[in-house]
This record gives sequence, C-alpha cells and structure tokens, in this order.
Amino acid sequence: MPIRLLPEVLINQIAAGEVVERPASVVKELVENSMDAGARKIDIDVESGGLRRIRVQDDGSGLLQDELGLALTRHATSKISSLDDLESVASFGFRGEALPSIASVSRFSIASRKAQDPHGWIMHADGGRAGAMDAQAMPVGTEIDVRELFYNTPARRKFMKSDKTEFGHIQDLIGTLALANPAVTFRLTQAGKLERWYRADDMHSDSQLARNERIRAVYGAQFFAHSIPLDVELAGMRLSGRLGLPTAARAQADQQTFFVNSRAVRDKVVMHAIRQAYQDVLFHGRHPSYVLFLSLDPSRVDVNVHPAKTEVRFRDGRLIHDAIFSALHEALAETRAGTTASVPANLTQTQAGIPAPSAASYTATSQPFQQRWSLPDTTTSLNSLQSLYAPDTNQLAEPQPAYAATIQPGTHTDLGISIASEQTDERPLGFALAQLHGTFILAQNQAGLVLVDMHAAHERITLERMKHALSQADLRTQRLLVPITLTVSEREANAVEQLGDGLHGYGFELTRAGIERIRVLAVPTLLMDLDIEAITRDLLADLLSYGSTERVAQAQDDVLSSMACHAAVRANRRLSLSEMNALLRDMEATERSGQCNHGRPTWVQWNLNELNKLFARGR
Repeated sequence: MPIRLLPEVLINQIAAGEVVERPASVVKELVENSMDAGARKIDIDVESGGLRRIRVQDDGSGLLQDELGLALTRHATSKISSLDDLESVASFGFRGEALPSIASVSRFSIASRKAQDPHGWIMHADGGRAGAMDAQAMPVGTEIDVRELFYNTPARRKFMKSDKTEFGHIQDLIGTLALANPAVTFRLTQAGKLERWYRADDMHSDSQLARNERIRAVYGAQFFAHSIPLDVELAGMRLSGRLGLPTAARAQADQQTFFVNSRAVRDKVVMHAIRQAYQDVLFHGRHPSYVLFLSLDPSRVDVNVHPAKTEVRFRDGRLIHDAIFSALHEALAETRAGTTASVPANLTQTQAGIPAPSAASYTATSQPFQQRWSLPDTTTSLNSLQSLYAPDTNQLAEPQPAYAATIQPGTHTDLGISIASEQTDERPLGFALAQLHGTFILAQNQAGLVLVDMHAAHERITLERMKHALSQADLRTQRLLVPITLTVSEREANAVEQLGDGLHGYGFELTRAGIERIRVLAVPTLLMDLDIEAITRDLLADLLSYGSTERVAQAQDDVLSSMACHAAVRANRRLSLSEMNALLRDMEATERSGQCNHGRPTWVQWNLNELNKLFARGR
C-alpha cells in the first residue's frame, strides 16, 4: 500500500482515540479550557452519563468571532507560541487537539462572546466538519455543547459502561478539579437535576482556609476530621494539603489525589514516595487517603508526556522523591498518642479495617505540621528498662517487659487520679485508673476516658527506640564467607559498576562479575538471616526506577518489629498504676505511637459529651 496523507477528519478521530477515552475525558478538556480562560463560574450539564449530551458554560474571557474557526483546527492554541513556553507550561491545556478531536466524534457547537462585543457567535460542527457561523445573544463567556458522543464511531461507543458508571466518573472528575480551584464555582447537573455544587469560598480571603473548605466539601467532613494538615517548604518547592490518619486508611485507593502546580497527576515516583512514607504505620492491605499539592517552578516538570496530560516527568525526580518522602515521613511521625486519635470513632469496621467503639470521639489538631529534621527524643526516666543498645557489644538488646514508677511522689493518689484537677501540666493521655482483663489500660484525662491497648502501645514504643538506637550507630555490615553471585540484567550490572561506593550507604558491598552478573560480598548485619538475593534485587530495581530506595530500611524495620512484638508486655500481665502511667507518658513522647507496628490502633478516646449521650444523661 503506498504512503499517502490521511484525511483531516480521520486524523482528528485518531487523536480522539488518545484524548477522548470516555465522556469524563470530554468534560475534563472543556472545563480545563474554561479555567484557562479565567472562568470563575462553570456549569456542567450532562444527559445519559454524558453520551447523549455534555454542555459546559463558563463566564471566562470568551473568543473573538474569527477565533471560533481556529478553535476547531488542530494544533491551534493561544497558550504557547515557542519552545520556551512549552518547557514551562503553566496552563491546563496547550496542545490544541482537544476541541477538534471532540468535534470529530460528536455533533458539536461552540458559542462565545468577548466583553467588548455586543453579542456572541455560534458555530456548529458535525463529525468534525464545521458549518456556518451565526450571531447569538449570550452573556460574556463560552458555551460548548457536545451531543451524541461517538455517534459516528460505534465501535468506540460499545466500550462505554452504563450511564450511571460514566456519570460517576464525571462526578469524580469535577470533585478533583474543584479541589485544585477553590476560587471557582462548579455546578454539575444531570438532566436538569443538580448533583454537585461546589461554591467558591468568598468568606475566606486566606487561600489555605478556602482550600480547606473545598477539601471538606469534596472529600467530606469524615476525611477532614481524620486527617492532619501539611504545609512545608522543601528543596525550592512547597508541599501542602492533608494526610489521612494511618488508622483511617481505606480498603481501596479511592481517596488519593496529588496535584503538581494544580494539575492532578499520577506519577510513579510520587506514589512510591508516599507508599514508603506510610509503610510503617498502615494496617496490612489498607490504603492511605490524602490530598496533596506540590508547587514548583514549571520548568522543573515536563507535562508534555501524555495526550490527556495525566502524567508528568520531573527533571530532578530523585530529589523530589526524597523530599516528598521526608516531609510525609516526618509528618506521620507526629501521629503520636494524645495528639491525634488512632481510630476515628464513627468509622465502620469495613472502612477502618478494625473494630471501633461507637461512642468514641475525636478532635484533630488545628495546627499544620511544621517540618522537623531532629531525631526523636527517647530520653526516659525508666529505671527498669535496660539500654536498647549495649555499648560494649554493639548489639541490640531486647528491653525488659516491665515498667517502673515514673510518677513523682505526691503528685497522684493511689488511684492514679490527679489531686489538683486544675493543674497546668495535664497529660494528653491523662492518668491510669485501672487495668481491664490484663489487656487494656483505663485512664482519665481532661476530655474524658482513654482506653489503651498496652501490648500494641509498648510494641510501638519498643520499635521506635530500637530504630533510634540503630540510627545512632554506624550501619554495621557482615562480609559473607561465600559471596553470592547473581544473574541480573546488563542495565543492573552497569548500575552496580557505576554506583560503586554509593551502595555502601545501604550496608551492601556489590561488585560486577560479568556482563550480566554481580557478586554480593557484604550485607547489613541485621539482615543476615533474610533472603539476601531478593533484597539485593529489590534494591537495584528501586535504584533504577526511582533513584533511591527504602528497601534496606524496610527490611531492618521488619526485623526490629518482630523483636519489638516479642519484647512487648503481653496480655494478662498485671501492671501497677505507676507502670501504667509510665507507659502512658512514653506513648505521649514516642513518634507514631497512635498505632502499633502493624498499623492497629493503640488508643481511643471517649469525651464526656459522648459518654453522657451513651447513658442518656441530661435528657
């Protein structure tokens, strides 16, 4: 078959295959165009899940009469004009393919009016073929009407799901766009029925307050109440938003949104950094919730890597990965008992993955996390806990499973209740009252009643102290009596040769032994009994994919976690009130103490109001 030019309509339909995946894709392109035009109010009306009709009306700057025809011409755009513009794109759309692609697979019309014009203009197109242009009375802005999507490509239409499913995708999309644009009002209707209305927040001049209100509106009060704020400056970037509490994790990854310069993206480097930050605090099989906004110089990120602009490429991916991981890791370290609740009371077992008392209450901290780079404070007055790191042998020692008195004489009665109720040094977890079935600690604080799982709490405290002790000494390595030879890809072997001494920082000594062979000469001492081959392969895979790795730290944490679990106080072990109070004080001082090493909660809180309701007091 000879080479020949394709017809313009066929070119547009091929492009539509990349840009227009489903009705929600059309809505995305049209709404993003509206926002690029400076719109502050956008109305979206759909019928039959968007397959029958999609109408988007905005109050943006509008188009001139002679621009309407160009709008349906491929690669015609007002958003870039040079290579420099392309390398620092700040707008949502810029390819100039969306409108002609959509028009090629629908019955299409576009009407627009500039503020200086007495009236607007409307132009129709059928299957990509533009018709005549007529004058039309209309307000300033643009209205685009897309009818009978995929009417001329029936094979594509067969792949569409039910109207309900397609409309669900549109709802999710509008929520995502609304998250990044709290100054814009979005109204979504289906067949004239109002389904979503995200109003612009005119009450808060502070952009962060407006964003918080929009997050609450889109993700719900449940997410907002059970998440912590984040706002840090790092490596010339700003990372802000909210992180869901580890114990409020979900069965599905359905509440995860990450924005780069207000553009919602899914990037493997970013997602890997977030997973690594949550790895030590999540219950098995659960997924964290988050809404995060990364702001950086547009020249540091390439958005021109995907037709639908849902993927990006960072110019310094390793730096961004490490910065995101460090910020989230430090923020989640502050989820200690007494500052944020471990299990939101009104989450169901299905949502939280664990039973939760129905009467418990929760109050989130109102102050955003400020980045800390210092190591955790593990000083303690516990006389009965032996050193976690034996100075003579440089070996980790398991702590003794008991707590000694740390409460100063005269401060509390034998019941563990504060004598002076008005004292200013009230502890977040209060003071112990009793032990329940040798498993739980009952305590009273200013808010009400606290219930602590003593084994889960001690397990986390022990793990964090072991990790801290290990971090204070050099990472010790053990040379293998018989080196392990592995067959790897040539690319991986090249990486071992190029990285050289850099791998020593992970406690490994690797050398190249051939074109596709490497030799493992030494490994971290703590990992000697694990699968060295699997860990080495994972280490290389991470370094090649993300430029960094947490595999070694994760493997070490797994070993320490197992040790901490065996060392923690067991159920049915009786503790004195002083020992229970010592445990409460350590929980307050220990990072990540809101959940145990396996992601389960360590404590819950009932406030007095909830307790009064539970017993119908005051009715």
